[in-house]
Amino acid sequence: MHQPIELKKLAQQESDARVRIRLLAIYHFSLGQNRAQIAKLLGVARGSVNKWVNKYLSGGLKGLQTKVNTGRPSKLSQAQLNQLSAFVLSHVEKDSGGRLIGEDIQKFIDKKFDVSYSLRNIYHLLHALGFSWITSRSKHPKQSEQAQAVFKNLPTGNDP
Repeated sequence: MHQPIELKKLAQQESDARVRIRLLAIYHFSLGQNRAQIAKLLGVARGSVNKWVNKYLSGGLKGLQTKVNTGRPSKLSQAQLNQLSAFVLSHVEKDSGGRLIGEDIQKFIDKKFDVSYSLRNIYHLLHALGFSWITSRSKHPKQSEQAQAVFKNLPTGNDP
């Protein structure tokens, strides 16, 4: 078990607020306060203090660290995610113009993998794949760069 002064210093140095409050709970526990008093003092539930003290007693300070929440696993496998990335990239690089919108990706996933996603989660999925949903102006397939250059050089009437 750690000394109370050491626990208080660790709590003061801790940047994660969740871990800091757990360390303070253990600090007060090491001073001899009961779990109900600690809960009232820190403004947390007594069950939380019980859990933190038990984790500390069984696993030491490592038991108090915040665990990474991985969330729900993706409905698509890594191979399917790679195919989705390839689909998005192939449509972004098209010279024929037009835009790839969320509904297009939603339909592709449903048709290709028989998995349904809400539109909101399509954008979350794209973000997780490293795509940014900032769109540029689409390019018309019959666009002429030469005609644009000529148009830009026409006098506007406001020229000196």
